[in-house]
Amino acid sequence: MRLLVVCLGNICRSPLAEGVLRQRIAEAGLERRILVDSAGTGGWHAGEPPDRRSIANAARHGVDISGLRARKLRAEDYREFDWLLCADRDNLADVRSRAPADASARSALLLDWAGLGQGAEVPDPYTGGPDDFEQVWQLVDRAARAIVAGVAARTLAIDA
Repeated sequence: MRLLVVCLGNICRSPLAEGVLRQRIAEAGLERRILVDSAGTGGWHAGEPPDRRSIANAARHGVDISGLRARKLRAEDYREFDWLLCADRDNLADVRSRAPADASARSALLLDWAGLGQGAEVPDPYTGGPDDFEQVWQLVDRAARAIVAGVAARTLAIDA
């Protein structure tokens, strides 16, 4: 299963989700079954590391995301990934509007797809403080745990 987590700039929410997903996948021994990456709908931060507050927040939870680099969503992502998992409804609408004619990936809200509530969104912490980044961590960690549990139990739809 190939998952791409998508937010706006790929410096706050999606790198946190990518980092925690990789951590939970490794802990469950599912590295050979699930590949994870992240991207942003905008390219303003392409090539940059995650926001320093995201890096610090992940580090407090034992996850190093400092080596990740932001990138913009590409047309080939719609063919190379099974699921494009979006942080919020605006990202989801943008992802869907950009889908090329030959897209094979499905798109959904990350929290919704993980079974954490229909229409549930990950709020953008960019203009907030440490509590906002911690709230994002808690949400994406819950999603990562639910995704790993679903894959391990084979109850999550893993085929696109």
